[in-house]
Amino acid sequence: MDFLTDGKLVISGAAGMIGSNMAQTALMMRLSSNVCLYDPIAAPLEGVAEEMYHCGFDDAQITFTSDIKTALQGAQYIVSSGGAARGPGMTREDLLKGNAEIAAQFGKDIRTFCPNVKHVVVIFNPADITGLITLLYSGLRPSQVTTLAALDSTRLQSELGKYFKIMRNKITNCRTYGGHGEQMAVFASTASVNGRPLTDLIGTPELPDAEWKKIQEKVIQGGKNIINLRGRSSFQSPSYLSLEMLRAVMGGEPFRWPVGAYVDDRRFSNIMMATETELTPDGVALREVKGTAEEQKDLELSYGHLCALRDEVIKMGIIPEPSQWRTLNPNL
Repeated sequence: MDFLTDGKLVISGAAGMIGSNMAQTALMMRLSSNVCLYDPIAAPLEGVAEEMYHCGFDDAQITFTSDIKTALQGAQYIVSSGGAARGPGMTREDLLKGNAEIAAQFGKDIRTFCPNVKHVVVIFNPADITGLITLLYSGLRPSQVTTLAALDSTRLQSELGKYFKIMRNKITNCRTYGGHGEQMAVFASTASVNGRPLTDLIGTPELPDAEWKKIQEKVIQGGKNIINLRGRSSFQSPSYLSLEMLRAVMGGEPFRWPVGAYVDDRRFSNIMMATETELTPDGVALREVKGTAEEQKDLELSYGHLCALRDEVIKMGIIPEPSQWRTLNPNL
């Protein structure tokens, strides 16, 4: 099986659990024959590279470096998990300041060392904000920078599959929008269970309102539950889903889930948020989000929460006011 591309794929944060998992998964998915592993922590990074060599991926060029210039030069695709991980008792928002600073430098490095990169996926938390900051400082077009948002939708599919005791592929078009966090908007009107609209089941003996509320809560707290069970944040699911995003951008199979993308329209502006999209080699294109009036209200509340986080970063001095963004990045 041929690789989708020979273009350089950079995995940033490759010494960590998400990054190291992405390294192996990207090679198993045959995404690129040219994979560069980057992390500022040299010894564990070399260990990850050695593991990849020992796997016997002998038709791929696997390199590693702790020098950001070496890593990014010539990069066509980048996926970054290079922020601090979420620990027990922490929310995604607790990581805000440190990871916002990392994202700002990451964006500047992209602008300096690989301004011709095709696509960048940002997945370190809070991804909506770190992705926005990366976009601002990279100078890239909004279509070129996305964030991982699918994990909440796959969690919804998973919880419904467990509840109804059916295969996950019988649960279709599960959607959560807005923020990737406790303020996400969980939509019911888009989903179907065995071909039946989920909204026809909610409030019936098949899915009482109380049970639907429990499912929503499990989706919202899905990341926290993983931390409680494993003692660390998710790494397998975010690594795989982010690479599925890149696969679509590389011209492979379409991506089935919502994507975190830059939104600036009459309703939502100057924000990165989970929305309906299409990922192609041309980048990310926005699609209309459809839902009930109540779901749209929940989405607006989630947007308000994201704006509050964005404004915190502005107060920290990490990014300027939105009125100045075009000076920083003319593509906005």
